[in-house]
Amino acid sequence: MLKVGRTASVPPFRVMDVIAAANARQAALPPGAPGIIRMEVGQPGTGAPRGAVAAAQAALAGGASLGYTEAFGRPSLRARIAAHGQDWYGHAADPARIAVTMGASAAFPLVFLAAFDPGDRVAMAAPYYPPYRNIVAALGLVPVVIETGVETRYQPTIAALERLDPRPDGLIVASPCNPAGTMLHRDELAAIATWCHTNGVRLISDEIYHGLQYGQPIATAAAFSPSAVVINSFSKYFSMTGWRIGWTVLPEELVRPVECLAQNLFISAPHIAQIAAEAAFDCHDELQANVAMYRRSRDLLLRELPGVGFAHLAPAEGAFYVYADIADRTNDSAGFCARLLAEAGIAAAAGVDFDAARGHTTMRLSYCGPEAAMAEAIERLRGFR
Repeated sequence: MLKVGRTASVPPFRVMDVIAAANARQAALPPGAPGIIRMEVGQPGTGAPRGAVAAAQAALAGGASLGYTEAFGRPSLRARIAAHGQDWYGHAADPARIAVTMGASAAFPLVFLAAFDPGDRVAMAAPYYPPYRNIVAALGLVPVVIETGVETRYQPTIAALERLDPRPDGLIVASPCNPAGTMLHRDELAAIATWCHTNGVRLISDEIYHGLQYGQPIATAAAFSPSAVVINSFSKYFSMTGWRIGWTVLPEELVRPVECLAQNLFISAPHIAQIAAEAAFDCHDELQANVAMYRRSRDLLLRELPGVGFAHLAPAEGAFYVYADIADRTNDSAGFCARLLAEAGIAAAAGVDFDAARGHTTMRLSYCGPEAAMAEAIERLRGFR
């Protein structure tokens, strides 16, 4: 038998398996039966903004040459991303330090490869976005999990970082975070960014849910540290998941290393997606209407879930997730979610995907689908035991 590489043993991103199971169950339903309510995945149901679609259509109709771009993307898009930083944070990065990537998913391995060596230790707070840990491990790095709780809004603290021995080489933070929907508040992010820079820890700030916050203001790590890496995407706020387009803001010393890696691994992000992404910045009113819809669904779930048996919820400050502690109902979140799909027709993500040690008593519900579906989910949960 021929050799299989060690990275073939990387754990699955289990929510993708839930998507497949929900698709199969939907396909097996008889005509006219109530459909599956999709609360398992963080994919906006709103679709790309109209202006972005129109820009792509115009490029195609006009016979635009849609070949490779520069590895870091179209200069006009990079300039627009820099202007976006000024608009949202009062902090505009030099466009020369902005790399357009094939979604945030491509940015993570590029940054990890450029910033770390095999054996380096990269910390992250649990619960975490599963590919953080899985990509880190696949690249020969060592994931260091910081256990957190609702008392710190499932976010890391300086005290928790100080307890790590030895200190990690890197730290991943996310605000708003997936799966808990909580945020590092501005002073907390500033303190962590400063601690990392002072202690030689490379900070990687996942900011892909910026724009989806419900009262607490956002801040970017780039404003607090010259060594921080920021990763962002057009998938969430801009509702462009399938276009596979994101970006990263790099410190000066990582620009050329990431560029060389991008040239070799990806060549460039899709040209047509870059054109659409640039136009998406002009779709503010439509995008804000999406955020208002998410807010209404969030408010509904936070108000009604306790009454249907889900009383222990993380503060849903941003993104479009409710993270529920279901220890009073099960110690097998995967089995619980499988039964929820089979008996109530609701697809949800089990906590074991986000926290291998403690996720057997938690689950995540996404509320980025249609509002009517969120209301129907409450009614189905009312009868689920």
